[in-house]
Amino acid sequence: MIGPLLTQKVHDGLRAGAQAVECSLDLERSRTTVEVDSSGWTWEGRRYPFLETCRDRTIYHWTGESFQPVARYSSALYKLVPTQWGPPTFEIDGIKMLPTARVSPYADAERKVGLIQPRGKVILDTCGGLGYFAAWCLLGEARQVLSYEKSEDVIWLRGLNPWSPRTGGTLSLTHGDITAEIVKLSAASVDAVLHDPPRFGTAGELYSQAFYDQLARVLKRKGKLFHYTGSPNKLTSGRNVPKEVVKRLRQAGFTAEPEGDGVLAVKK
Repeated sequence: MIGPLLTQKVHDGLRAGAQAVECSLDLERSRTTVEVDSSGWTWEGRRYPFLETCRDRTIYHWTGESFQPVARYSSALYKLVPTQWGPPTFEIDGIKMLPTARVSPYADAERKVGLIQPRGKVILDTCGGLGYFAAWCLLGEARQVLSYEKSEDVIWLRGLNPWSPRTGGTLSLTHGDITAEIVKLSAASVDAVLHDPPRFGTAGELYSQAFYDQLARVLKRKGKLFHYTGSPNKLTSGRNVPKEVVKRLRQAGFTAEPEGDGVLAVKK
């Protein structure tokens, strides 16, 4: 079980003065009632202290001794960030990794997974992140989900996120760089692909012709691919990334057209 998790909104509610507070301690996956007094609160028979400082845009987890931010620094600062909808996003050095401005990142993943129609399929999830694509593939009754994630720090965030799916059974999660791992997959071994790479400027190899050729190799004929590109500002970046993606995917043997904030392709 994950939890309890605190955000500034929940913590403020606990400190508002009521003796019993209904709230969520798992980022709105469920609701529970907490007993509160002047020095702390009790939940499921265990005592917890109030935080001395509870910051906005931060999620805190219980370590067994204290509440600490769900964040850690290795080569960069990786941080789980709350959203108004409940399912969190995450940031790397302050750069948001999932769309949250107008839609829940979880609902956004549902729409995109629907494009590849997961039922009964073996699905390659190239850049697993928090696992929202994988979660909707499981809910959509995929036969198997092969998920890869390069960053150990992202996998750690995922382990503390109650909206991330648990691995095992239908879902496998490999800690590895998909550009190296994909060559180990057999030709025509997957029915569909979900490709949600970091931005082009930080992971250009995931937008390369060589990588798209590998996607075409492992995907069965008529298999679908959704490729998230975002909507980078070509006035500031100097390039039209979605247009370049469409061109390279076509060269790799796909039909490909822009679809929302990405590209939807089908292997010929």
